[in-house]
Formats: sequence, C-alpha cells, structure tokens
Amino acid sequence: MDFAFWHVFTNVCFWSPFWAWITAQLTKMLCGFTRTRKFDFSYLVSTGGMPSAHSAMVVSMATSVGIREGFESMCFVIALALSLIVMFDAATVRRASGQQARLLNEMVDELFKQHRFSEHKLAELLGHTRLEVFLGMVVGILVAMIVTSVPYFFR
Repeated sequence: MDFAFWHVFTNVCFWSPFWAWITAQLTKMLCGFTRTRKFDFSYLVSTGGMPSAHSAMVVSMATSVGIREGFESMCFVIALALSLIVMFDAATVRRASGQQARLLNEMVDELFKQHRFSEHKLAELLGHTRLEVFLGMVVGILVAMIVTSVPYFFR
C-alpha cells in the first residue's frame, strides 16, 4: 500500500467537507453584510449563526462517503453517526452554553454599573438553532453532491 500524505488532497471526502465549510462561512458573512452593510471577515472563523458550518461539514462528509462507498457501507454508517452527534451537540449543548454566556454577560453588565468589575465578556454565539443546523445539513448535502459530481479531479 503506497500512501503519501498528499493523497488526502485528491480525495473527494476531503474536499467536499472543506467546500461545505467555506460555503457556510461565506453565507454567514454575506448574511452579516446584508444586515450591517459592512464586510466582517470574522464570520469566516466564527461559531454559531446561519447556517451551521459544523453541520454542513459533517453532513457533506457523510454524504460524500455514502456516494463514494455506498450508503450501506460501514464507513457511511460511522460518518452518519458522527454527523448526528455533531448536529445534536450544535443544537443543544453549544446552544445552551451560548444562552448561559448571554445571561452571565447581562449579570456582568449589571455589576459593572454598580461596582468596579471587569468588562470582559463571554462569546454568546456558540450554538445553533434547529433551523441553522437543518440549513447547515442542506448546504452539506448540496455541496457534497456538487463536489462528487466532478470525478475527474479525484481518484
């Protein structure tokens, strides 16, 4: 078995999630631009927001594995399980963390107005709504279908 690290970059199961993540993050940046009329490049590396880049990435990986290896394959089942865990986490645990951060930030605001206190705030945009996770899933599936339909770039 001849394996070179660079072979990873010829694999559709690498490029599909990569492009799904890029697509989701660019979509977040464009949505932010429509709201503020300013380009905010921090969206390219931010968590939370519409659509979920985590969901897009893992679902794109699972979809491309399913298309490439077969939807009945063990590899697809493993990728699907990973996708479900990531999407569940994005919509529950990470969302709850964001809500707690918002509440703590409100408490800090109240304390700061009355006493001397640090103004450092927690990141509130950590998790996703179910709609954001669902749209991330849709982005992932669509990107995987597009990327896997161009087989001459990949082995």
